[in-house]
Amino acid sequence: MKKVAIITDSSAYLPEDIVNGLDIHVVPLTLHWGEDNYRDGEDIRAEEFYARLAESDTLPTTSQVTVVEFEKLFSLLLDQGYAVLSILISSGISGTVESALQAKNKFPDAPIVVHDSQLVSMALGFMVMEVARAAQRGASLEDCLALAEELYPKIGVYFTVDTLKYLNKGGRINTAKRLMGSALNIKPIMEIRGGKIELVESVRSRKKAVARMLELAEKGIAGRSPVRVSAFHAAAAEDNQALMDEAVERFKPVETVITQVSPVIGTHTGPGTLSIAYMAG
Repeated sequence: MKKVAIITDSSAYLPEDIVNGLDIHVVPLTLHWGEDNYRDGEDIRAEEFYARLAESDTLPTTSQVTVVEFEKLFSLLLDQGYAVLSILISSGISGTVESALQAKNKFPDAPIVVHDSQLVSMALGFMVMEVARAAQRGASLEDCLALAEELYPKIGVYFTVDTLKYLNKGGRINTAKRLMGSALNIKPIMEIRGGKIELVESVRSRKKAVARMLELAEKGIAGRSPVRVSAFHAAAAEDNQALMDEAVERFKPVETVITQVSPVIGTHTGPGTLSIAYMAG
């Protein structure tokens, strides 16, 4: 039985120690900013990106992982004797899954599976981490895929943005334009549902948004255990730590991950984004 290599994309924005420790292969999405192109998380890191975004008169655009990028990595891993499982950002948010499927067609008889996680950021990250652990223990390609599918209903993610400007310009949420006509201090709470970013509700302050996200996470966890929690942010480290502290107190997780919103995702949410993801059961 072939050992399984796990691939994900940069939207998960997993911390480097986790990527290295679990031998996860990360392919980058791309940022286009003026005349320059950046590989997400490689050519531009989150700290640099959000500092520049806050001062920029122009907004970057984003694009999916290229077919060529997948072809190169598939070829390398197959040559090393691996079976390959790609667990990727939701196809409802990015065309990355389609790129991977096109690349897979170049290797018609090879043990390659492309899995649409229907998730993003650390919701995707938790799925990838757990499957990578199984792969390290010697799980087969079929068992790794079955685990990814089994984990999906155990995972949830909520986030709030500091300003609606980026959501509106990015066009990643249908209700953004309607929200633009609301009070200036409105704080929408969003989730990934059915593979797309959907509005859950809106509240009148950031403090209320954070409290409500914790309530929604608690409802989703529904008393199941073990619980894993991630708090991740876009240029809001202090608020993010407070969110994590409250989550730890409330949920008693067996694992916590603090990270940032990747530049590609942050292009659409903007600085000040706060997020919580969980996996329970």
